[in-house]
Amino acid sequence: MKIAIASGKGGTGKSFVATNLSYALSENFQVALVDCDVEEPNAYLFLKPEIKEKRDITIKVPVIDNSKCTGCRLCSTHCEFHALITVKDKTYVFEELCHGCGFCMRICPNGAIGEKNKVIGEFSYGFVGRMDFYMGEMKVGTELATPVIRYVKEQVKDRGIVIFDSPPGTSCPVVETIEDCDFVVLVTEPSPFGLNDLKLAVETVKSMGIRFGVVENRAMEGVNIIKDYLRENNIPLLSEIPLDREIAEVYSHGKLVVREIPSYRDRFLKIYDEIVKRVEI
Repeated sequence: MKIAIASGKGGTGKSFVATNLSYALSENFQVALVDCDVEEPNAYLFLKPEIKEKRDITIKVPVIDNSKCTGCRLCSTHCEFHALITVKDKTYVFEELCHGCGFCMRICPNGAIGEKNKVIGEFSYGFVGRMDFYMGEMKVGTELATPVIRYVKEQVKDRGIVIFDSPPGTSCPVVETIEDCDFVVLVTEPSPFGLNDLKLAVETVKSMGIRFGVVENRAMEGVNIIKDYLRENNIPLLSEIPLDREIAEVYSHGKLVVREIPSYRDRFLKIYDEIVKRVEI
């Protein structure tokens, strides 16, 4: 089963839920945690994996042989990402805009376009006890999160329970992360900003036809802004995690709540139980 942990905005507790849920499940199941928040991955800070392998993530970018280029502009006209520009009889490449699709090389009638590898990120693989750990991280100065996420997902052994720690928001990197998942857990908080961004996330997941539910983090008694919205829209509330000083202290020290405060273990396992009920329906 593939489960994505996502959120409409950063700071709601998405990685908090992903790391604690995966660790709690790993005691009894085959589990993999995949950190797809490649701009700023942080699951390793809490899980402290033993990294066994690291390697560069690359894409192919065009190299122009201007001795063969006739300035026909086919490549620069058809590049959807505006990574090529033709000035007079020469074509230039903006590597930071290139997505590595290779279309320009295939369309060139004169064979003037070759390719070279460009490093855009780093892939890491390791273990946390019995749990597999995968992580992608963008290279500083690059802007291409989606191909980094795609590469990381391709390395994952499809067995047991795979939990993806998604990037925040609703943009392309999120879609790349969750598109083939069986279920999406949307993590939110009881605030106007939390509700607004939850609504955006709900719209995104609904448009993709993926089953989903909500975890309310930092829940407070008597504050029902999230619960009212979920009830009105018939959206399942998978679990509530209370606003608890003890949780904040454990988290601020880079530790796992399910390990340091055992009473919370069942609360996270309940999230999985609720997911299973809905995936099997």
